[in-house]
Amino acid sequence: MKLTLSSLCMLFSIWLWSRMTGVLGDVGTAALYRPPYLPTRCSGYSEEQLPENGYFASVSEGLWNNGAACGRQYQVYCISGPHRSCKNGDIIATVVDLCRKSPCPATLVLNDRAFSELSKSPRATINIEYAQI
Repeated sequence: MKLTLSSLCMLFSIWLWSRMTGVLGDVGTAALYRPPYLPTRCSGYSEEQLPENGYFASVSEGLWNNGAACGRQYQVYCISGPHRSCKNGDIIATVVDLCRKSPCPATLVLNDRAFSELSKSPRATINIEYAQI
């Protein structure tokens, strides 16, 4: 396996960030989840499934776990993106759906409000660190 300089820099950045924040999570990608948001695979047309903070996500098959992911919460932090698209800070997103596209474009597909808290660019797919809380 040949590692490029950019790959090594990315790995070092992830390692350094995890040491500084004390949060150790998984690394994946996030993309924008566009409306309509209902119905979902978790609770159909019920608006009560949407969290008060307004941050929710659909997840890829790898996190879905045959529907067991419904209601799980993930702390999500942007670690890199095209054209320095990451904003500072993190969010807590609640899983409400299985990704509607196959193959899913990202590990977590975040609604408008959640994604805009993490990324300056709505069209970007960003690299994230996420941890179930």
